[in-house]
Amino acid sequence: MPHAPFQFNRRTRERIFFAAGVLSLALWLFMATAEICTPLHAWLHGGTIPDNDDDCAIVAIAHGQFDSVICDIPVVTPVAWIEVTPPRVEFSVYSPVIENLPPGRAPPSVASPLV
Repeated sequence: MPHAPFQFNRRTRERIFFAAGVLSLALWLFMATAEICTPLHAWLHGGTIPDNDDDCAIVAIAHGQFDSVICDIPVVTPVAWIEVTPPRVEFSVYSPVIENLPPGRAPPSVASPLV
């Protein structure tokens, strides 16, 4: 898998997210203040507020006209699980040497005590 040219560690990412949140909150509060304070709203427009067609963000906030974006993401279809197993090879080993060991040289049986 190709890696990004650079990666931030967790603490740096948390600080970036925190800074983005603080900046978003500050911008929202500034816009809400401009909605309440008419001179600030006029200053943002360059001195005067347009009378007939003011479609700026401050008026949209004041009237509650928010367009939420609807994302049409295709549903991920599940893939059938396919299991590939290698063929089993069964074999048995016959060793005549084990049967021909002299008495006393065979491995101990389970029932006999170990010496």
